[in-house]
Amino acid sequence: MSADIFSGIYLVATLLFVFGLKGLSSPKTALRGNTFAMSGMALAIVTTLFNPEVKNYSWIFAGLIGGALVGTLVARKIQMTAMPQLVAALHSFVGLSAVLVSIGTYFSHREAGELSKVLLSELAIGTFIGAITFTGSLIAFGKLQEILGSDPIKYKGQHFVNLVLGVIMIGFSINFIMHADAFSLLMTTGIALILGFLLIVPIGGADMPVVVSMLNSYSGWAASATGFTLGNNLLITTGALVGSSGAILSYIMCKAMNRSFISVILGGYGGESASATTGAVGGTQKRVKSASAEDAAFMLGNASKVIIVPGYGMAVAQAQHAVKELFEVLAEKGVEVKFAIHPVAGRMPGHMNVLLAESEIPYDVVFEMDEINSEFSTADVALVIGANDVVNPEAKTDKKSPLYGMPILDVYKSKQIFVSKRSMKPGYAGVDNGLFYYDNCSLVFGDAKATCDALAKAVKDS
Repeated sequence: MSADIFSGIYLVATLLFVFGLKGLSSPKTALRGNTFAMSGMALAIVTTLFNPEVKNYSWIFAGLIGGALVGTLVARKIQMTAMPQLVAALHSFVGLSAVLVSIGTYFSHREAGELSKVLLSELAIGTFIGAITFTGSLIAFGKLQEILGSDPIKYKGQHFVNLVLGVIMIGFSINFIMHADAFSLLMTTGIALILGFLLIVPIGGADMPVVVSMLNSYSGWAASATGFTLGNNLLITTGALVGSSGAILSYIMCKAMNRSFISVILGGYGGESASATTGAVGGTQKRVKSASAEDAAFMLGNASKVIIVPGYGMAVAQAQHAVKELFEVLAEKGVEVKFAIHPVAGRMPGHMNVLLAESEIPYDVVFEMDEINSEFSTADVALVIGANDVVNPEAKTDKKSPLYGMPILDVYKSKQIFVSKRSMKPGYAGVDNGLFYYDNCSLVFGDAKATCDALAKAVKDS
């Protein structure tokens, strides 16, 4: 095939990726978007195999077969609750591949004497972006998998250390571009690996949704840099699509948390101590009210309108199918049920949407924060399942709270609130939740799945 035909097919594949991203913007069109994206990738792979520059297929097919086997195994075994960890791990693979391609291209072209300044610049950029993505994604994976603590790890002078390392890394990169020496490339790689670690470690669990989308952006730019290195236009455009969409998503997440992107990168919040059984609301100590599943079921079954707010606790307990059963039981009794999703609920963007879609809850009853916030004041009951920081009213009232200014779901405006919670342990931001001490709020302690099962049974039997 001629170069023009290759370019034309790659353009079609790029358009399929664009349609894929467009489809993924809504749960209703997500399946179609996924089909477009997979078709684009299949077209890209098959076309690349016919490239005349491909001389040996053994390693290519070994990678395709090995990747297909591992991907199929992971897809069949992975729990939806572990999707954020999987996404972070996949980002690390993209970063590592960019580093390996850059280093491999350098040594192969050095032997052939084909190292131009432009190519060296591409190699340097691809190497440090890929290395930062690799170690940063591994740290994010460790925090999400709870191998590492979710609290931010800070130390005195951390920003200065990062700045110095960044300057040194750029210095070695410039020296590599000017002199094409292997030592400078390896030093650039090593420092970038350290920077990836140091940039993510100080970020707390409360900022994990932003971190995941940010690393998604990094992985895209790493892939794009690899495309420049390999002279592959499709990889350049695909990487740019992923990088720019990840950056836009990061901005949306930061806006939803009322935080600047720079403040997240410079270190997350979290880790503040919180009271175990009592909290301060308005300067006075109050105790929470607890309720049984039967009490909550009675109120739910006799309500006209119920809004359910899912959170990470639902994901941990794998309670999405029990929530679906509760939804169906309430609907059969003529109760209007809606779901309210906060943009940063869970551990990655869209986490709750994915879980609700898995349990086949209808898309038309799932609403984003801006769409449903005005309806809480008309809700008879709000049922919070494992959500914490995103419903904390102190984000509006307490200027000393690290959550202050973050838009929240206005659950506190509902006539009655029930919160399914395992304990009084604070959310990922590490701060106490003032909602728990409101007069119209009662806590139903226990595992979210067991609680939802009990609620569904009690409503059905009433």
